[in-house]
Amino acid sequence: MTEQTVPEIGPDRSLLLVDDDEAFVKRLAKAMDKRGFQTETAESVEAGKAIANARPPAYAVVDLRLGDGNGLDVVEALHARRPDCRVVVLTGYGAIATAVAAVKIGAIDYLSKPADANDVMNALLAKAETLPALPENLMSADRVRWEHIQRVYEMCDRNVSETARRLSMHRRTLQRILAKRSPK
Repeated sequence: MTEQTVPEIGPDRSLLLVDDDEAFVKRLAKAMDKRGFQTETAESVEAGKAIANARPPAYAVVDLRLGDGNGLDVVEALHARRPDCRVVVLTGYGAIATAVAAVKIGAIDYLSKPADANDVMNALLAKAETLPALPENLMSADRVRWEHIQRVYEMCDRNVSETARRLSMHRRTLQRILAKRSPK
C-alpha cells in the first residue's frame, strides 16, 4: 500500500491482531507496522479479551476460530470497552451465518483467509458507503448446504447438540461437518 493511505489511519494507530497461527500473526503484524499501525498480538480468546479490557485499540483483526474458543467473544469484549473500534473478522471457515453474526456484534467486515495485509488494511479503513464487488461465481449446492448449517448453528448460539436436533442430523456427523473447511 502506498504512503498516501497512511494519513487515513487517524491519530490512534493501535491495532490488535488475534490469531492462533503464530507465524501468520507475526507476518501480518510486521506488515501492518510497515503501513503505519502500532500492532499488538494475541493468540487466544483470553489473551485478546485481556488486551481489549486493558488497552482497547482503535482497530482489530480477529480470527473466528481460536484454540480456546470463538473470536466473536473478543469482538464483543472490544465493543464493550471501545464501541468505535473498527474490527475485521478473518477466518478460513467463511460462512454467511458467521459473517452476519460478526457484523451484528460490531465487526465492520469479514474476510476469508488467505487475506494479505493490503486486503486487511483496505477493510479496516474502508468508508461505510463502499460496496463490495458482486461475486463472479454462484455458490455450489455443497456450499449452500454448508451455509444453511452455519446459519442454524449460529441461531442455536453455537450449540452443536441443539443444531443437530433442529437439522435432524446425528451430532457426530454435524461435528465432522463443522470441523471441515467450507466447500467452494
